[in-house]
Amino acid sequence: MSSAAASAAANVAVIGGGISGAVCASLLAARGVAVTLFDSGRGAGGRMAQRREVMEDGTELRFDHGAPYFTVTNDEVARVVSGWEARGIVAEWKAMFACFDRATGKFTDFEKEGSAKKYVGVPGMNSICKSLCSEDGVVAKFGVTVGKMDWLQDRSSWSLASLDGKDLGHFDYVVATDKNVASPRFSGLTGRPPPLDLSLFPRLSVMVQDIPVHPCFALMVAFSEPLAMVPVNGFSFNNSDYLSRAYCDTSKPGRSCVPPNRQSWVLHSTTEYASKVIDTIGPRKPSADALAKVAEELFREFQAAGLNIPQPIFMKAHRWGSAFPAIAVGGDDKCVWDKSTKLAICGDFCASPSVEGAVLSAMRGASKILGCLNCPSGL
Repeated sequence: MSSAAASAAANVAVIGGGISGAVCASLLAARGVAVTLFDSGRGAGGRMAQRREVMEDGTELRFDHGAPYFTVTNDEVARVVSGWEARGIVAEWKAMFACFDRATGKFTDFEKEGSAKKYVGVPGMNSICKSLCSEDGVVAKFGVTVGKMDWLQDRSSWSLASLDGKDLGHFDYVVATDKNVASPRFSGLTGRPPPLDLSLFPRLSVMVQDIPVHPCFALMVAFSEPLAMVPVNGFSFNNSDYLSRAYCDTSKPGRSCVPPNRQSWVLHSTTEYASKVIDTIGPRKPSADALAKVAEELFREFQAAGLNIPQPIFMKAHRWGSAFPAIAVGGDDKCVWDKSTKLAICGDFCASPSVEGAVLSAMRGASKILGCLNCPSGL
């Protein structure tokens, strides 16, 4: 069988519609592989998700409440990003950045913080994932949580089922980009066993059973006018127990704002603050009251910074429970690959806790599958 025929005959399931899953699905589909992508959320995005909120007066607000931007240092990833730029789904965020010292009340490190090119999705961070998931050859199914992954030795294929037991089909290869597919964290969130039974895969068990993560809370906040005493569009915090960084979403390219002087900001908490809150309220989805308390505490810290922050016209907190993996399990391969069961595990937790790391891991995972199909990856 030719490589083209082999790829056309292959059927791959990708679990997760974040940047790693979207990139892997796109690369495989571009070489003729049939890809079905499953994601439990309402749409693509993952760490590059965008939140839509509607105010009482009907005004629509959009927030990049996950990754505010990404940088690129790897040549392989840079070539991919250049292609996205050419398609108009990515643009450079040319703005002023700095560090704010909570102890002194001063902005510093303007040049250091703004030295690397910062890229954003257009018109939202999730635009990249949405575009990749809608390419020819990719069938994306959102609102579907994969609850069971069974390796059928006699058929040399995988059988997947949803959390409610619905048959999702049989697949020659599986790409798992959700770190929770084999983690007790899945049980904490759903009350069910993880989809991948690692007792059947002892080698993988050592690597991916319970990847530690650093959590974060995001505060989405909108103001009726620009923040006059903030001279930059993004900044990190020093000496704050509550806040780690803040970014003006409406200053990004391709964003619309009505009325034009309104500003939307996203504030990220420190890992330490988020961990304390989650230790108190537990791993499941926080209540509205719990999130309201988080919003009040984070905004109070923002106001106390001495930057003359006015009262917002909108404010809401969001828990980002698995924001940053604490370790990378992929080693030199930047992914976890089990050739005997044709299972690839990809994501930022395999390479580095960044968009770039997630993309690179996806590229390596796709290459493993294409190699089995005798297809030149060209990645």
